[in-house]
Amino acid sequence: MYVITNGQIITEEGILTGFDLLIKGNRIEQMIRTGELEMQEGVEVVDAAGGYISPGFIDLHSDYIEHMTAPRPTSLMDFHLSLRETEKQLISHGITTMYHSLSLFKGSEYAYKPIREPDNVRKFIDLIDQTHHTKHLVRHRFHARFEIDNLEEIDNLKNYIAEKKVHLISFMDHTPGQGQYRDLEVYRKTIKGYSDIPDEEIEAIIANHQSKGKITIDGIRDIAEMANEIAITIASHDDDSIEKLDLVQSFGANISEFPITLEIAKKAKEKGMFTIAGAPNILLGGSHSGNLSAAEAIQNDCIDILCSDYYPAAMLHSIFELNKRYDLDLAEMFKLVTINPAKAVRLDEEIGSIQEGKKADLLIIEKIEPDFPVITAVFVDGELVQKTNYRV
Repeated sequence: MYVITNGQIITEEGILTGFDLLIKGNRIEQMIRTGELEMQEGVEVVDAAGGYISPGFIDLHSDYIEHMTAPRPTSLMDFHLSLRETEKQLISHGITTMYHSLSLFKGSEYAYKPIREPDNVRKFIDLIDQTHHTKHLVRHRFHARFEIDNLEEIDNLKNYIAEKKVHLISFMDHTPGQGQYRDLEVYRKTIKGYSDIPDEEIEAIIANHQSKGKITIDGIRDIAEMANEIAITIASHDDDSIEKLDLVQSFGANISEFPITLEIAKKAKEKGMFTIAGAPNILLGGSHSGNLSAAEAIQNDCIDILCSDYYPAAMLHSIFELNKRYDLDLAEMFKLVTINPAKAVRLDEEIGSIQEGKKADLLIIEKIEPDFPVITAVFVDGELVQKTNYRV
């Protein structure tokens, strides 16, 4: 058992002071006024040192594991090593539930990633599943990112769903001229950023992507029905029109990942969907693709969730940046990385907020400089998995 004292507790209603948290087993046993708890033998007291006590962060979309496994195009590290080292980094950034966003991607003429080879994806899916039965730090989940031109992987995806190894699925279309790359000049610059390819070769790549075969609407619906039958959450990706929102909702999708414009983000919200933006977008001051500004969308109340996307540290720092730069309520900003993602994937009865009876996934956040928050303690399922002491 633990008692966390001397902290500012982030609740769904606001920031609570003058209360202690009692953790018993893997649950939050009690939230009681400081000084009123009768101390029992064997209870360890953890001093929050005036910092924030927050629910653990829930990251619904991150391909960070790809970078940890393949830090260079020709360097493929041991997969088990990569997963174990990744989770050590995740807890240092406050992420206690991670949806590893592995791509079922057909391929790329300009940015080959060996980790996206089907055999390698399968290895990681199996490793993620095995963590549920062995020692681990964070709650590992698999987010299947299915690129709709990858016809060869349809059967494998169905098998992963049947094996109950998929926890979230998104349908993606990165065809240039729509979605994320509706601006072809942005697409050309992206390719140039990876490799110095001649302009005529870039035009050939664009033509190829625009003409290649893709899964049919009925094919997507078939996969979605399999997912819906076992309550796997479905997301769309890079929504750029109301028609696309209508279509993905007909599949049972309740999440709109990275809506392209403010107008589409608003429409997704009006339709009752959860909306996701990347936390790096906040720190960078906008989209690296020239699309939606996450900060603007949050100020307009049309983004519900922030994910790390590719940079885990961004989740913590983005919520404090939103509070500092735009004077947005800090407790409300915490919801972007805690209770809102929990609700989107139907885990809010167990995690995502600090309530008696919920699982004790908790963080202590202190500021070692006036504007620099750090994670100094992490609890997952009631266990203290990390304690960091900064020295003077």
